[in-house]
Amino acid sequence: MNDVVNPATYENLAISERDNGLFIVTLNRPTKRNALDVATIEELIRFFSGARTAGVRAVVLTGEGDHFCAGLDLVEHWKADRSPDDFMHVCLRWHEAFNKMEYGGVPIIAALKGAVVGGGLELASAAHIRVIDPGTYFALPEGQRGIFTGGGATIRVSDMIGKYRMIDMILTGRVYQGQEAVDLGLAQYITEDGGSMAKAMELADQIAQNLPLTNFAICSAISHLNNMSGMDAAYAEAVVGGVVNTQPAARERLEAFANKTAARVRPNS
Repeated sequence: MNDVVNPATYENLAISERDNGLFIVTLNRPTKRNALDVATIEELIRFFSGARTAGVRAVVLTGEGDHFCAGLDLVEHWKADRSPDDFMHVCLRWHEAFNKMEYGGVPIIAALKGAVVGGGLELASAAHIRVIDPGTYFALPEGQRGIFTGGGATIRVSDMIGKYRMIDMILTGRVYQGQEAVDLGLAQYITEDGGSMAKAMELADQIAQNLPLTNFAICSAISHLNNMSGMDAAYAEAVVGGVVNTQPAARERLEAFANKTAARVRPNS
C-alpha cells in the first residue's frame, strides 16, 4: 500500500478506505477536541500532497468524538513560547496544508459536528463541500484569546461570508449555527436527522463516480480562476475546458447523452 494512504503511517489522523477510491480522513485527537498541533498539520500535508497520485477519488473529512475541530492547539502554542519567526513558519505550514486541500484536485467533503472554531473553521473552509448537523457551531474567538488568524480565515472565510461578517466574528466571538450558518455560506448542507456523516458519505459516493480529470478541474481550476483577472480567467478557463471536455473517457458519457440513455436533469420533487 502506498504510504500516503497507509493508515499505519499516521498517528493523529485515522484513515480508512471505502469503495471507488473514497477515503475517510478523521482528526483523531478527541481529548483535545481535535485541536490542530504541528504534528497533525504535517500529516494533513502528507496525505493531501499525495492523495491524487495515490488514486484517492474523494475524501470525507471529519473528527473523532463530539467535535470536528476546536482550532489551534493553544496549550502546545503556549508551552512552545514561540518567537515571531517560529510562529510565522507554523502558519506557513498551515497554509501549505490547506492549499494542498483546496487546490489539490481531490474533492473534499467535510462532515462537521460540534465545534468548528478558529483554526477548525479555517480547516473546514479548505474543503469543497461542508455538511453540518443542527448541533454544529462556528466561531472565530481569536479576538478574545489575544491572537490573530493564521490559517487562511482572512482569505477563505471572508470569501464565504464577506469581510465584515468575518471581522465581526473575530471582534465579538459571535457564534453561528443551524440554518443561519448555511444561509450565511459557512456550509452548503444541513441534516435534519442530526447526522452530517451520512449526508457527506452520500455526496462523496456520488462525486467519486465523476471522471477524475473532471473532478480535478472543478477542485483546482475554479479556485485558481477566481484568483485571476477577468481576462486571464477567461483564457485559462478556455484552456482547461479544451483539455477536460475532449478527454477520451468522456466520450462514452457524451454518447449516452446523445442516445438518450443518460440520466436527465430533473427539477426537485
